[in-house]
Amino acid sequence: MAAETTRSLEALASHAQTVMSVFTKAGYDAVAPAIIQPADVFLDVIGESLRARTYVFTDQDGAELCLRPDITVPTCRLHLERHADPMTPARYCYNGPAFRFQPQGATVAHPREFRQAGIERFGDKSREVAEAETVAIIIKAIEKVGFKDWTLRLGDIGLFSSVLDATGVSPNWKTRLDDAFLRPLSFRDALKSFAVGVRPPSSSIPEQLLSSLRRDDMEASEAAVAVYLEEEAIELIGTRSLADITEHLLIVADERREPPLDARAIEIIERYSGISGPAITAGEKISALIKEAPNSSGFALETYDRRLALLANAGIDLDRVTFSAEFGRTLAYYTGLVFEVNAATLGAKSPIAGGGRYDGLMRAAGSGADVPAVGAAIHSERLLAAMGGKAS
Repeated sequence: MAAETTRSLEALASHAQTVMSVFTKAGYDAVAPAIIQPADVFLDVIGESLRARTYVFTDQDGAELCLRPDITVPTCRLHLERHADPMTPARYCYNGPAFRFQPQGATVAHPREFRQAGIERFGDKSREVAEAETVAIIIKAIEKVGFKDWTLRLGDIGLFSSVLDATGVSPNWKTRLDDAFLRPLSFRDALKSFAVGVRPPSSSIPEQLLSSLRRDDMEASEAAVAVYLEEEAIELIGTRSLADITEHLLIVADERREPPLDARAIEIIERYSGISGPAITAGEKISALIKEAPNSSGFALETYDRRLALLANAGIDLDRVTFSAEFGRTLAYYTGLVFEVNAATLGAKSPIAGGGRYDGLMRAAGSGADVPAVGAAIHSERLLAAMGGKAS
């Protein structure tokens, strides 16, 4: 067993050296972000599924910290430490451990501590070019260590948003649908409930109060809320001001006034969510669907087609590429393209690499604005397992 463990560690080290050589030769600066990170940054942006699997603890000073569940967020924080202007173009690569609780028990493909070898690039204005290059470099690194039997799956969070624009849904509905789309297990149930309204009538907030609130007269709205709080003997405690409470109640009122989601919009959304298959033919299906929508636009499809062309130009065999409209919603910080590289021997639930675009993540890490960003990481233990080796 000791000899087998040693061989696995040696194989991991050899693969990492090869992969990092590919990254650095492509112009990426090798970095080593801290393993222990502020918990609040991660817990706010990583999404429900990963939040529950993050190892969180409190130090002796009372600070809430975590073992990094991935290395993308720490790299964003490192970039902000290095550059006063977050828009400064930069490329980073890394190889190191990340940590996630495994609710089904730790396995070779899903260990609690695992290694990620990845790349992150910030500030690129040529979005699709940066995305295609990111995918191509990851594939090149995987093939460099000797693994050739890969398939590539694409998704696009931004494309879903474009489909919503095409249906002509209201801003309130778009926000709700975008949020619901990030919860794959409940999305279709949410769509059914949206057909009859956003939420049932509130039993705790008087209808008379909600109907009296108006955004075009905040002074009167706050006065009405103040009277209600006084009558109910509710004190303003903590950090919630009268303005904060009024804003929350205005959101509730807006939702109550919103008519149920249009049946035609629901049909288009359901049909889009069901699109899955070869990436080349998926584009044709999306195009046909958007043309039926009230506010059809070709921009989203132009982006999709341009991305595929750039992947092909980068040497990616499009016959090995699929698209799934519902793919890519487990990490909440993604905003556009998402992708994963799979090995047939491990199955779709254990991708050997993955990544995508996350333009809003830098703001969550402390920037004052969104920053164009795209990156990806190889799961080293899975890559070794896919090649017939074992990882400890």
